[in-house]
Amino acid sequence: MSKKISIIGSGFAGLSAAASLGKMGYEVSVFEKNAMAGGRARKLEAEGYRFDMGPTWYWMPDVFEKFFNRFGYSVSDMYELKRVSPGYRMFFGVDEYVDVPADMEELYQTFENIERGSAAKLKTFLDKAEYKYDIGINKIVYLPGNSITELFRWDFMKGLLKLDFFRSVTSYVHAEFKDPRLRQILEFPVIFLGATPQNTPALYTLMNYADLKLGTWYPVGGMYSVVEAMKKVAEEQGAKFYLNSNVEKILTTDHKTRGLLVDGKEYLSEAVVGSADYHHVEQHLLPERFRKYSEKYWDKRVMAPSSLLFYLGINKKLIGLLHHNLFFDEDFVNHADEIYENPKWPSKPAIYVSCNTISDPGVAPEGHDNLIVLIPVAPGLDDTDSIREHYYKMVIERLEKITKQKIGEHVVYKRSYAHNDFIKDYNSFRGNAYGLANTLLQTAILKPKMRNPKLKNLFYTGQLTVPGPGVPPTIISGQVVASEIDKYFKKESL
Repeated sequence: MSKKISIIGSGFAGLSAAASLGKMGYEVSVFEKNAMAGGRARKLEAEGYRFDMGPTWYWMPDVFEKFFNRFGYSVSDMYELKRVSPGYRMFFGVDEYVDVPADMEELYQTFENIERGSAAKLKTFLDKAEYKYDIGINKIVYLPGNSITELFRWDFMKGLLKLDFFRSVTSYVHAEFKDPRLRQILEFPVIFLGATPQNTPALYTLMNYADLKLGTWYPVGGMYSVVEAMKKVAEEQGAKFYLNSNVEKILTTDHKTRGLLVDGKEYLSEAVVGSADYHHVEQHLLPERFRKYSEKYWDKRVMAPSSLLFYLGINKKLIGLLHHNLFFDEDFVNHADEIYENPKWPSKPAIYVSCNTISDPGVAPEGHDNLIVLIPVAPGLDDTDSIREHYYKMVIERLEKITKQKIGEHVVYKRSYAHNDFIKDYNSFRGNAYGLANTLLQTAILKPKMRNPKLKNLFYTGQLTVPGPGVPPTIISGQVVASEIDKYFKKESL
């Protein structure tokens, strides 16, 4: 008889773990508190508009391909994938922007046109980033982070200096490139990792390889198409999904979990996977004596930002925008300080705008556009309707000024989303959006552990544990935790 596994949460990590464990022969049940699977990657459909509520960037296509290959599929079997070209537009002011081409020769020429000699430097920079990507994404992120001895491998040790663990992204980029626009292009990808470039190890310039070489892609229908595909695969492996099911407690004996209490009903299992917010699972679902970490520990963690989001339906086609748009027309150094060093609502924030109707007109009514506007903000801030409205007006004014068109009067659908929503929908610690920041002291083995040492059959996966935040890393996290669970049961059977 197969062992029963209960998974709390159905984000990318939970879906990945469910599919992987099902393929291994385990009987998997996934409990999701919301009405649809996907966690932070849910979709919002209203008045003919379809929005991705969470991730909108599709990077590292090789990670997605490898996931589906495990189950006998290719990505092309599951959804249509388009290369976004140009990858994105970065605004620096009115009539001042840089488009980042998908074609490498065009990219080198773009750099060279801005700063003489930078094309050759970029080629070298990306060659080094490719090496880091190979070690980091193809090897290190598949380690469970149980012990530092995992890193004592010849292929890691011989290239340790080349991995640039002990140098920041900023110092690395600024040593090679002088123009502030080029620096911004090369530094911005680590924002997705939840820390400033000044505090992120230069190892993570591997993100530049993912961005510029592997490219920006788009699954037709939006990122929720990936969720639907992964859920389909998990169900084909036998996983059962229980939606609108709120986990109230992890049931325990002296040394093991024995299942979950869900909406007043007990579901027994031989192991539990916390794929929901790690802090919530540990601090609110477990008796205190079984917790590895204290509230003091969590209060000292450096969290990735939260986000203030606006989902906007526009009753006309806009001009001057690409699919992905980054507005760095204000000082991002000051904005970053207001996120990390002196947490407060930002005075003049950087803004990200997704207009995926550029690539996929079917996600809005004919002749309309939908916009997703995101402002990175510090976690743990007071979140009120008046604050949201203040930033909404600020965003519309900036977009109208920079793109030279009327937008506000054409908004026919509007929904905001911030800290209170992240807490309500995902039990998110301090209302964070992206998980744990990838600082040097929160990398690899220094992240919260995948396994609870006091309850040997309680495991964790997702953005607050190994390997960290981002869609591809959380997909990998689900695969890694499945392997750890399989090892546990095989050892128990000896």
